[in-house]
Amino acid sequence: MSALSIGDKAPDFWLPTDDARSVTPTDIKGKSIILYFYPKDDTSGCTSQAIAFSALEKEFEEAGALIIGVSRDSLASHAKFRKKHNLSIILGSDEAGHVSDAYGVWVEKSMYGRKYMGLERATFLIKPDGTIGHIWHKVKVPGHAEAVLNTVQKMA
Repeated sequence: MSALSIGDKAPDFWLPTDDARSVTPTDIKGKSIILYFYPKDDTSGCTSQAIAFSALEKEFEEAGALIIGVSRDSLASHAKFRKKHNLSIILGSDEAGHVSDAYGVWVEKSMYGRKYMGLERATFLIKPDGTIGHIWHKVKVPGHAEAVLNTVQKMA
């Protein structure tokens, strides 16, 4: 799949959530979607990112945006992660990797000279019309949720 760009139609998705529901873009008509991909539940960077998005959830709602965190962790892992850190945002499970593949964030990584496949920390702002309004690749966690909120507020 070629890389997604701003202005492209966002790939459709269906994600089961840890609260025994599911989420699709058609469920969220009229709102922007913050679809953020993170590598693993309950690791330091992923925890900080989820807490930051949860802390700003009300501001995102006021700006007309819904936040969905996505990893390849199981629904049980998401439920434990949510409870442990009192998270309020939606957590979608992409165990089969269909959504992360569609968004091009299942990538080759390297750590200590060892190459492996993993989930890139990336965020996509999907506008209410279903097009991609902004993309953040190789996200650094500190200040990221605030930067995304700022972008959403400017687009509103």
